[in-house]
Amino acid sequence: MVDLPPRRPVLGADWVPGPDGLRHRRAARVILLDPDGRVLLVRGHDVDQPGRSWWFTVGGGIDPGESACAAAVREVREETGIVLAEADLEGPVVRRSALFDFFAEHCRQDEEIFVARVSRESAGALSRDGWTAVEREVVDDVRWWSATDLETVDIEVFPAELPDLVRSLGAGWDGVVRHLGTGGG
Repeated sequence: MVDLPPRRPVLGADWVPGPDGLRHRRAARVILLDPDGRVLLVRGHDVDQPGRSWWFTVGGGIDPGESACAAAVREVREETGIVLAEADLEGPVVRRSALFDFFAEHCRQDEEIFVARVSRESAGALSRDGWTAVEREVVDDVRWWSATDLETVDIEVFPAELPDLVRSLGAGWDGVVRHLGTGGG
């Protein structure tokens, strides 16, 4: 019997070739704010680039037939254990198209980013029970960050404008959808 190398995860079926040839999907992300104005971020890495890691907002792909709001609520529950209702979301507060490499693929993810405020109790009761196999392999940490601390972190943060967004959203959303254009991660 031959020992085969462990199977390397691949991008899911929700990543489809786009007209530009890049793998593409629509995604919903959430800027989760605790009562102290801190944002919950996930730190991940790429199995093809294990030395590189980055912090990013909670969220993921929008399933076929699912609204961005429904996907945002589902992703928050799966990735953190925090249960939100769609009415708990504000926004989308940001739209952007992220370009990045992941699992040796060039990817484009069109994102709608919402904001939600959570109680101190919810903020302290995080769970990884809903993580997918890919998330278990590439997610290294989950942590609450102040905007000031985000400005001093020594690895990439996505979106790069997140410290300013956290500050501006801390006092409440002004109803303006910000378009960040195309950026990394």
